[in-house]
Amino acid sequence: MATKNTEYSEGSIRVLKGLEPVKQRPGMYTRTDNPLHIIQEVIDNAADEALAGYGKKITVTLFADGSIGIDDDGRGIPFGMHPEEKAPVIELVFTRLHAGGKFDKGSGGAYSFSGGLHGVGVSVTNALAKRMEVTSFREGQAAHLVFNGGDVIEKLKVRKAEAGDRKQGTFVRVWPDAKYFESSALPLNELVHLLRSKAVLMPGVSVTLVQEKAKETQTWLYKGGLRDYLMQTLNADPFIPLFDGEGFADGGHESFAEGEGAQWCLAFTEDGAPVRESYVNLIPTSAGGTHESGLRDGLFNAVKSFIDLHALLPKGVKLLPEDVFARASFVLSAKVLDPQFQGQIKERLNSRDAVRLVSSFVRPALDLWLNEHVDYGKKLAELVIRAAQLRQKAGQKVEKRKGSGVAVLPGKLTDCESRDLAHNEIFLVEGDSAGGSAKMGRDKESQAILPLRGKVLNTWEVERDRLFANNEVHDISVAIGVDPHGPNDTPDLSGLRYGKVCILSDADVDGSHIQVLLLTLFFRHFPKLIEAGHVFVARPPLFRVDIPARGKKPAAKVYALDEGELTSILDKSVKDGVPREKCSISRFKGLGEMNAEQLWDTTLNPDTRRLLPVQLGILDFAQTEGMITQLMGKGEAAARRELMELHGDSIDIDV
Repeated sequence: MATKNTEYSEGSIRVLKGLEPVKQRPGMYTRTDNPLHIIQEVIDNAADEALAGYGKKITVTLFADGSIGIDDDGRGIPFGMHPEEKAPVIELVFTRLHAGGKFDKGSGGAYSFSGGLHGVGVSVTNALAKRMEVTSFREGQAAHLVFNGGDVIEKLKVRKAEAGDRKQGTFVRVWPDAKYFESSALPLNELVHLLRSKAVLMPGVSVTLVQEKAKETQTWLYKGGLRDYLMQTLNADPFIPLFDGEGFADGGHESFAEGEGAQWCLAFTEDGAPVRESYVNLIPTSAGGTHESGLRDGLFNAVKSFIDLHALLPKGVKLLPEDVFARASFVLSAKVLDPQFQGQIKERLNSRDAVRLVSSFVRPALDLWLNEHVDYGKKLAELVIRAAQLRQKAGQKVEKRKGSGVAVLPGKLTDCESRDLAHNEIFLVEGDSAGGSAKMGRDKESQAILPLRGKVLNTWEVERDRLFANNEVHDISVAIGVDPHGPNDTPDLSGLRYGKVCILSDADVDGSHIQVLLLTLFFRHFPKLIEAGHVFVARPPLFRVDIPARGKKPAAKVYALDEGELTSILDKSVKDGVPREKCSISRFKGLGEMNAEQLWDTTLNPDTRRLLPVQLGILDFAQTEGMITQLMGKGEAAARRELMELHGDSIDIDV
């Protein structure tokens, strides 16, 4: 019998260098359905120049040979030698991951506000292109170089600018490599929408699209800003005048850096699909994020305050943010010093401070507008109250269908007040200590807490009729209102008491173990909850940053969910005049170390938490079952060892 080569040594670790990680796994860095996103990376760089006040024109050309040109009149990418890397800066920008001019947020930085913060954007574009030509004009010179698959094939050539050359700017021409994309064609409608929105968000900057084959040219130049754009995009007429405004922090603001803030325009319609677009430093955030949460928070509190002031709320009606937001259309453009996005394609903003940032400017402005336009405020209040009444009636109908035979709920369950399945959540919390903080910090209206004592039973090989012998499993089943079942069963989900079942454990190894045991329980004995999208994993913060007092600003303790947010916090402290070395960073593990307010702000608050949905992903049920058997089965130690030995050399290290 042949033996497998399972040697696992120092030489087994593979180090991916340069742009190899992008070529091997492009989906980790960009959208691979078509090349639009890699082109958008270059457009975003041109827009960042305009945002910084150095450009007035952006032109995108679709050439007949399939290449795309992006031309701007910004400062031009520097092409001198980098003092440390000993290579031309323009070459580093296009060939090195995490190289760019947008990391330096301190005094004198090239960009105070920008969208391209990961430093991998145009280098990804380069890696996935058959050819890329770059020309930079600045300081009376023109520099030109050419790439193929991320490698330089024509070295940098610098010449004096000629009579026909522009004074400054950058021209990039890209030939996307079709082998990396499902379709090599650019979606024209999406590109047009992107370019038009850039023009809207940069009043006075002209954005042009040239189609060489079709011999068509479109130019967008807006002066009316968000109001004109929203009016043109709405699917129905608003029933009250549009509410628009802006607010930005000045140099003496207590909480935010100078220039941070937002512009917005809101419309309320009684029918038609709402129009909702948001941007951060001109980057479109199609999946929303914390800046949209800030708009919702400011809107809800202003409208609720108006309704309370005028005693308009009928008895028994309770308002929720969704009632106010249901018929709202908006365009929101936020400026954030160092935004943290979810993933490289930047479709969702994760920066927690953006909630307070946007809300702090929207609410007072809307408070003032509503009380200056009381009649319109009352029309809006009628719409909101009607939405709340319809929601409550729908919730009551669901409750009646559940019947009267209800099991006795666990004594340690702290339930929520609402019975609205769409909004209710239960948190399965590791430990009584964290459970106590969660009970005090939660939203009593919609969040329930069930503390779990110690490690949950590994239920992978436990028969269904023996499950309830374990108290923790019994309590979980009774609390959520669904009986254990198998993948081929049709369980009665009408008794489900919470739309979200959230696993909340510490960020340490023990917490990860508990998380795995609970996921095993749900996959084995409650698979239909996962299939229906009801199971989630909460991610508590990993770091605490203690920032000393600076000027008028008091000392602060800030929690970071991950490395990216930690970097954002440190960048902001530098902008405020506090060096990084003055900030104390401690690794944060146990939930029990946080008080109720901190736990709410970092982990429970829907606007600022990170809650990950549990899904099967690309594997089917049988494949997933086989994998979990190998990982969780009691008699699978040898298979687990073999798995680690066989695949130990498959680890990719991105350096």
